[in-house]
Amino acid sequence: MKNLKLKAARAGKDLSQDELAKLCNVSRQTISAIEKGDYNPTINLCIAICKVLDRTLDDLFWEE
Repeated sequence: MKNLKLKAARAGKDLSQDELAKLCNVSRQTISAIEKGDYNPTINLCIAICKVLDRTLDDLFWEE
């Protein structure tokens, strides 16, 4: 399932996939795969992404 909430939050901070990846110490391909729903990130990566984007785990990763 695509993670459109992550993509929207990243765009809202005016960050490219590459910029977010660098801030989270992962590759751009990892961020792309998460947004496409092709990769399930670790909890530590989820937390790192949330800190960079000023969002909660529920905001970005909870499926409704």
